Amino acid sequence: MAQGARKTVGQVAGVVGLAAAVTLFLSVAAVRHGFFDLKVYYGALTWWVHDGGEIYDFLKPGTQYGFTYPPFAALVMLPMAYLPWSAAIAVSVAASVVVTAVLFWWLVDPISRRSGWTRWFALAVALCLAAAYEPMRETVNFGQVNMLLLFLVAVDLLRLLPGGSRWAGVGIGLATAIKLTPGIFIVYLLVTGRWRAAVTSVAAAASTTLLAAALFPDASREFWTEALWNTGRVGELAFVSNQSLRGVVARLNPEHPSTLAWLALVLATLALWAWRSRAAVAAGDEATGLALTGAVMCLVSPVTWVHHLVWLLPALILLVDNGMAVSAGSRRRRVLLGAAIVGYGFLISRIVWAWEKDFTGLDGFLGSNTYVWISLALLAFLPIRRLGDAGRIDHRPGDAGPASRRRQAPGGSAVEASGVPQLDQPDRRAPAGQRHRIGRPLTVR
Repeated sequence: MAQGARKTVGQVAGVVGLAAAVTLFLSVAAVRHGFFDLKVYYGALTWWVHDGGEIYDFLKPGTQYGFTYPPFAALVMLPMAYLPWSAAIAVSVAASVVVTAVLFWWLVDPISRRSGWTRWFALAVALCLAAAYEPMRETVNFGQVNMLLLFLVAVDLLRLLPGGSRWAGVGIGLATAIKLTPGIFIVYLLVTGRWRAAVTSVAAAASTTLLAAALFPDASREFWTEALWNTGRVGELAFVSNQSLRGVVARLNPEHPSTLAWLALVLATLALWAWRSRAAVAAGDEATGLALTGAVMCLVSPVTWVHHLVWLLPALILLVDNGMAVSAGSRRRRVLLGAAIVGYGFLISRIVWAWEKDFTGLDGFLGSNTYVWISLALLAFLPIRRLGDAGRIDHRPGDAGPASRRRQAPGGSAVEASGVPQLDQPDRRAPAGQRHRIGRPLTVR
């Protein structure tokens, strides 16, 4: 058997073995939610379309949960009301899997290219590991829309914006119209000075919201005047699944959580995010800007259920990317890859649920907020790749230089055009006399 064939057989066997291990893990660790949230959507839409009720009046029988998304989300989901329940499940699962595969291709492909890994193998391993990731498995099993929203935002930040497309911002606007929390990415565009994309995002969000209002005036009136402000529809703030700063404060005093303390934490977190996001964009590192903003969204949102933490996936992948970009055997590589492994390990473990009933005491404070600490660490310490002198990996803080310094790398591959930066690859450098023509390689800080 040829060496290439042996390698392929070995990789196939490795993927099959990893998939079997993940399946075994899920059979033990995963909690079955029976597509609970999808049932809420399906029931609300059926009640609205076929039974003549108002969509925001619907509550899933025996629960306090109803449809909480803006009217445009109802418009997007409307075809679900005409599908059998089994078909609605199939569409939900398939949509999450497809967009996850595409997003991972964009983020993992640079790692595989730089490291010499077979690209399909790297993607398959990443998807297997994602299946074990608690927020991902919760998203799929609840029937949530988190990955679809992350994909819409990533289309803007990893494809359209780096390519200078006039449509950059549409994905963020659509995601915001479907669920309000991705609106933080409009703030990200403003903070980092991408005014045209920010205006496009606002226009997309506003136009789709107005379209829904024109089609469903009663539902729109009820959402914006009543349902939006009814926080009891989303659950208890102190519930351990709420892994946001608001959840941390609420668990300190569930009866009377301090709004002032929460706002102070939010302002400090936003200041850190704005500083780091501006540095990332100045360095041309749009993927890290996406990761930082996903992390801060989870932190400052009043309610961040565990399944919302799929927004941390880009940051975890970029930790691996940064680790693989530095010298093999170096302390920095060990630290970065170790951090990725530890963060991932906690985020597949369901560790916070050990304090579901009692989150008092120091151990309860630390343990019940484990995922919050991971989000904060990623926000504060995720490396930013920046342009530097040829061949140098510079880990010191410093001026990243304006985004206008970015130039296309040799060959103009799809990955470079995607906005996912390619770190320095010494074996692919042009001769010294030609380097001025191809720009400067990326470094890490």
